Amino acid sequence: MFRRLVGLIPDPVLPAAPWAAVERANAVLAVHPLQLSRWLEEMWTQGGIANPAWNNILTTGSSANPVALGDPNAVTKLGLPQALLDTLRSGVQPQPGSSTPVQPYQHPGYGISKPPPIWEHLLYAYLVEATGVFEILGEVVRRYAVGETLPSPTMDTLVWARNTEDLFFRDPPLFGVGGLLTSQLRPDARVNRRNVYWRMFGLDLPHPPGKGVEGQPWKRDLGTAGNTRFLELWNELLRQVWLGIENDRNSSGANATDATYIGYLCQTIGEMLQLRRRGGMLSREEFAYVTMLSWFHLTVEHDTALVSDLHANAGGLGNPADRLASIGKVVGIAPSRQARELFELADQVSTLLWLIELGMFNAEDKATLLYKKDGVSDPLIAQTMNRIVDLWQSGTGERVKDLAVTTRRPQIERRAAQPTKLPGELVPTVLPSTNGQRSPAVPRR
Repeated sequence: MFRRLVGLIPDPVLPAAPWAAVERANAVLAVHPLQLSRWLEEMWTQGGIANPAWNNILTTGSSANPVALGDPNAVTKLGLPQALLDTLRSGVQPQPGSSTPVQPYQHPGYGISKPPPIWEHLLYAYLVEATGVFEILGEVVRRYAVGETLPSPTMDTLVWARNTEDLFFRDPPLFGVGGLLTSQLRPDARVNRRNVYWRMFGLDLPHPPGKGVEGQPWKRDLGTAGNTRFLELWNELLRQVWLGIENDRNSSGANATDATYIGYLCQTIGEMLQLRRRGGMLSREEFAYVTMLSWFHLTVEHDTALVSDLHANAGGLGNPADRLASIGKVVGIAPSRQARELFELADQVSTLLWLIELGMFNAEDKATLLYKKDGVSDPLIAQTMNRIVDLWQSGTGERVKDLAVTTRRPQIERRAAQPTKLPGELVPTVLPSTNGQRSPAVPRR
């Protein structure tokens, strides 16, 4: 959400020149944490992808799922009452229909006639956290708070450290949408996030959970609530989409693309994710975690004040992974080797999964949008899927393109239905016994 806020900030009054992206990012990172906390409450009440205003834009006929968060009341009944929100506005965004003059960090013209920003899908939070950015920047905040082992900070960097600690490393304010991060019943925020990732995607983060965590407590007390097949189905979807991309321009010969199967995979994945959202479950957790990870993503997305003070600049064409690696060297924590792919994947996959949950690609004619670039009004979806396949294979090592290879395999000798003798690995072997008796026969390995 914080990265979307960058695009809502207007240029200052009578500026010498329009603000660059890095100036807008620094402006967001410098907003008082109380304002940001209240702004998040305002964004929650807007509903994101669950807002009815998006139904007219993303409608896909009878296959569309209008309940993106599992229950139409998830937003209204889990957020602050509107009367409480109105008593203390954030000042980051004007109240829709208000005549209040535009203040710093407000977006003029943002009203109820314009759909609200969509917050990222939970998989965005998982992929960004898998880069190691939370651990690295958390160590930066800690060092600035307790000592002087880092380069001298500017005031903007000290403000960033204060904001980061207040928003994400202390007890959250009561009754707010971010107040769910920890409690006496689930005191460790690291375990809480891993619990949600495991329930929704059956995925563990690639790095250890940190000191004081024994075993895998995030997998306890789940019952059957775990989408352990998500990765299997997701990889299969990418394979089938890549098969469609390769065969899209075939003018003759066989075409193994099966749009019906692709639609079925999308429907299965969407239903699997929606199953974890029954009754509005995980909706507040999702909002809180994608919000938190977007803050850390934004910090290294540009040469912000912190990046400059730590001498981790990467220039206008630089990559968040390059800045993160440089900061990691300063604090002695290495990011993921696939951080470059993970940062880009997080953005690409987020919108796609929302559309899958909404049932946009369930029908055969809609499933073709995932791989067809020619003869369609907008090839953007297929182009995005092509990039996702490339990044997923590079970032995870999963060979999702292999099923599209059409080279002829060498013929192998067919075995008879009844072999004339047992294969060598199955020949029974007698093991010596210590008591003079023969041990039972076991297959020889």
